[in-house]
Amino acid sequence: MKRTVWLLVVALSAGMLILSLAESSSSTASRAFAARAPENKEAAVANPLTRPAKGDIPVAFLISEGAVMIDFTGPWEVFQDVHLPNGNMPFRLFTVAPTLKPIHASGGMKIIPDYSIANAPMPKILVIPAQSELGPATKAWVRKVATSADVTISVCTGAFALASTGLLSGKPATTHHGAYNSLATKYPDIQVKRGARFVEAGNLASAGGLSSGIDLALRVVERYYGHDAARQTAFDMEYQGEGWMNPDSNSVYAHPYAQVDEHPVCPVCGMEVDPATAPKSVYNGKTYYFMNEQHKQQFDADPQSYVEINKH
Repeated sequence: MKRTVWLLVVALSAGMLILSLAESSSSTASRAFAARAPENKEAAVANPLTRPAKGDIPVAFLISEGAVMIDFTGPWEVFQDVHLPNGNMPFRLFTVAPTLKPIHASGGMKIIPDYSIANAPMPKILVIPAQSELGPATKAWVRKVATSADVTISVCTGAFALASTGLLSGKPATTHHGAYNSLATKYPDIQVKRGARFVEAGNLASAGGLSSGIDLALRVVERYYGHDAARQTAFDMEYQGEGWMNPDSNSVYAHPYAQVDEHPVCPVCGMEVDPATAPKSVYNGKTYYFMNEQHKQQFDADPQSYVEINKH
């Protein structure tokens, strides 16, 4: 009898210890979740976007030959990872191309578009990555979409595609740091913002190079659903960049490399080049070296513009 009572006491004690440990673990997990859970009140977001009363937000990714993977897959991942407190995933994503023929993205990945510009649903968000030059019909489609979209986004040198539609005329924009000079030369009416992670101009927005598109997408999430929703999305992605909270966080690219004889800089992309192997041109008695033959051809077509830009 005594042995039975003793075993019962031991069992009860063990059970209480397990329960205590479980409660402690649960409490710790709750505190950890609370530390990152959205607060009931948050500061107002600048330039908010109106979320729909019902239904989802359609997001179109315009792609064509040479579309740069991270420019559109980075934002794609952001939008698909947004989960609201009610469990809803508010963004509906699809690709659009000039036709339904497969396209080859950077690195050779073959992609079959969901829609062509002839049958695509009208999106509320349009994402334009770096890609081949847009044709007249595609430019017209972009202009049509932009009239009703909440925001039209370019990523990296997708800024050239967006600029080619005329929509960026007279507006501020940014692009990959190696394309600042080219964008300013080709589209002198655009206010090129150097060192910007992203730039917002009404219902248009442009991101800097490559990974900058992730930050601009998080910023769009913030404009729709608030700061905490964007932060939670970044947390769930294990994305630790905070450029989405600071459009000026690309300031390291604001100023080009210094031009010195020993280490000349390509006047087109601003990158250092090796004078022993780089293509070169002579203009007004001065020798200019280039990153590649394409940049040499761009310079030769309008040398004075590149000279003037590099004075600033």
